[in-house]
Amino acid sequence: METVTDLIKNTPIPKMVRVRQKYDHICIPVEKIPEKLREQLNRPPLLEKIRPGMRIAITCGSRGINHYASMVRTMVDFIKERGAVPFIVAAMGSHGGATESGQRQILKDYGVSYETMGCPVLCQMDSVEIGRSLVRNQPVFLDKNAAGADGILLFNRIKPHTSYTGRYESGLMKMMAIGLGKQKGAESIHSQSPAIMHELIEEYGRTILQNCPVLGGVAVIENAFDETWSLTGLGAEEIVDEEPKLRDKSYETIARLLFDRCDVLVVDKIGKNISGDGMDPNVTGRFCTKYRSGGIQAEKVVILDLTDETHGNAQGVGLADVTTRRLFQKTKLEMTYPTGITNTFLHLMKIPMIMDNDREALQLALHCCPDAEDQDRLKMIRIPNTAHLEYIEISEGMLGLAKNNPQIEILSGPYDLNFDVEGNLW
Repeated sequence: METVTDLIKNTPIPKMVRVRQKYDHICIPVEKIPEKLREQLNRPPLLEKIRPGMRIAITCGSRGINHYASMVRTMVDFIKERGAVPFIVAAMGSHGGATESGQRQILKDYGVSYETMGCPVLCQMDSVEIGRSLVRNQPVFLDKNAAGADGILLFNRIKPHTSYTGRYESGLMKMMAIGLGKQKGAESIHSQSPAIMHELIEEYGRTILQNCPVLGGVAVIENAFDETWSLTGLGAEEIVDEEPKLRDKSYETIARLLFDRCDVLVVDKIGKNISGDGMDPNVTGRFCTKYRSGGIQAEKVVILDLTDETHGNAQGVGLADVTTRRLFQKTKLEMTYPTGITNTFLHLMKIPMIMDNDREALQLALHCCPDAEDQDRLKMIRIPNTAHLEYIEISEGMLGLAKNNPQIEILSGPYDLNFDVEGNLW
């Protein structure tokens, strides 16, 4: 790598400025979450369907939801109080390397286990065909344990999807169509054109609602700080009409970068706990399909590391231009590739140019920005991940834009980034 180092070693890294992006802080206070959740579970469309002796499956996915364990435990206790018997099923498609142990570990990391929940947590990968899709007459699959339950209670966050736009994006319908289908069900949808993904989610979701004992679900919307903005309990008969309204609300609450473009975007960490694509393209502007757009326009994107919670799954790294040897060495192909095989977006698994350390990764990206408006004042943004965007760093060349935006608070003067002896940021 000496030759590469020599080619970029004189590339200056701009001074950075710490800023705060201002978002609405409205949320449900943490101590009120169990109470609010119980209020929603007590709505007649849900309450009246939970009867003594019923075995009820609560679905838990792989997406990071704040206060995840507390919410799940509240649902478990509520079902027990009604005289029913709850158990938890992993509803995350092929995530966790498409293995029982991998999916169990993901839930355990979120605080969901037999010990913490007081009920069984079933993560087997077996699925069964529960019917044919209503329009295309294709087989629809469901987790075997959920299919054998007397009732299914869905639990998921509502948010914009990363690869398509539709009435139902990330939420309850998608959890039924893909998450509860395990690897086989997820693959059956992803093997078809992404151009019709929005249609398939609705079609398969409706098929499951028609053929399976879905009681309803709990839909979570979070604000820009990952705090709980709303909790909504829906009966099965309400999901089709009400989830699109919740989807619309989620667009108003998500965090985003308050700049239109930059030359280099630096993302400290990516992971499946952050986004299905490792980093949310609604933030980065790097989408895996042509069926969705938005986010910042960055000429080059650098990814420095993986989250611990992703367990080596580096899906999404292929959307970057530069990465580090640290990330490459943490990547576990046995965790990453099953996701790509299932969703067919193989380019998400590609490895960008690998640099020995953070400094060289930044220098390479900065060196290769021929379209920059001002080569002497390159615009660079550094974010911790795409889920936490309140406090970020911008280069000195972006100060003028920040000062003209009332939603941005400047917290420091320009400073040099600090690197350790190995050339990594600290």
